[in-house]
Amino acid sequence: MFSLHLSLNFIGGTIMAFQSASGYGNLPNGNFSPVIYSKQVQLAFRKSTVVGDITNSDYFGEISAQGDTVKIIKEPEISVSAYARGTQVSAQDLDDEDFSLVIDKANYYAFKMDDIEEAHSHVNFMDLASNRAAYRLSDQYDQEVLGYMSGFKQSALHSVADTANDTVNGTKAVSTAGSDELLTSMKLRKDSFGNITTSSAGDHSIPVAARLPGATALPTATASPAMVISRMKRLLDQQQVDTQGRFLVVDPVFMEILADEDSRFLNADYGESGGLRNGLVLNNIHGFRMYVSSNLPSVGTGSGTTGSANQNSNFGVIVAGHESAVATAEQINKTETYRDPDSFADIVRGMHLYGRKILRPEAIVTAKYNAA
Repeated sequence: MFSLHLSLNFIGGTIMAFQSASGYGNLPNGNFSPVIYSKQVQLAFRKSTVVGDITNSDYFGEISAQGDTVKIIKEPEISVSAYARGTQVSAQDLDDEDFSLVIDKANYYAFKMDDIEEAHSHVNFMDLASNRAAYRLSDQYDQEVLGYMSGFKQSALHSVADTANDTVNGTKAVSTAGSDELLTSMKLRKDSFGNITTSSAGDHSIPVAARLPGATALPTATASPAMVISRMKRLLDQQQVDTQGRFLVVDPVFMEILADEDSRFLNADYGESGGLRNGLVLNNIHGFRMYVSSNLPSVGTGSGTTGSANQNSNFGVIVAGHESAVATAEQINKTETYRDPDSFADIVRGMHLYGRKILRPEAIVTAKYNAA
């Protein structure tokens, strides 16, 4: 039998610890805490990038710096003429119009990993922090591009109220589009639904409420979520937009109202969706792949502001369209690690470059709404 003797050095009756400089917060309570951390780390829920699924990224190319330009050739329009025997056939000159997708957006991250913290941790915090940084970059990317597609400028992670976009990115794809590069005829609002007979300003948001089972008459103060989706489909059909490759992105409030109307929308067997997963909730609802995202525009207090009265300062926006409508190019261009010259620590930083361009505004339809 033997005994193990463990000796601890005491100074002034306390266990000796690593001291930290004033204002340095990496180590718990200013000292190294002799606590064993679990090797299992609870990871934050990772959302896939919705934008990557609903836009055309064929123009990716090599992006080396902010300001690089990707040239996109617009699909030529072909004329078809009637033919009679003996008619001389004239060939059409194709218009090789192109657009410029400018890589004019850049976000970065930078964090410092202390040697003491790294040495005493069972968890690879360097990898953990790098993964989290990449997630935050993609989250910001989703928010900015979804805002652009919906006609709004979005601030960093909703820290400032979203505002309407009034800056054209390069040249409009269609001359009749507004300063947000979208078509007015493809924007749904309150007066888009003739069943809503309450007095209101027509350009206000659509009051949306679930239509309860068994209802036989249309509501007179609201539109149901299914009615909004059906109208979006009709507008795309009238523009002869391809049925394959259509998408619909809604916010959590709209999804809740839709589920209240029909619980099948959360059933894994409905629409062959495979259930709720990383944003994609349905593979087929009126021909759309449907995603849920909290990165859509939110104006004022957002879509959860209830009431069927006029709403023009508090609402949310949902967007539907075809994946060819918007082109994107993005790349996490630089990721590097170097030693901090002023301390015993590693610094990790990375940069994300991207650009986006609306190419087919006739293939995008938006709807501003609020929960009734």
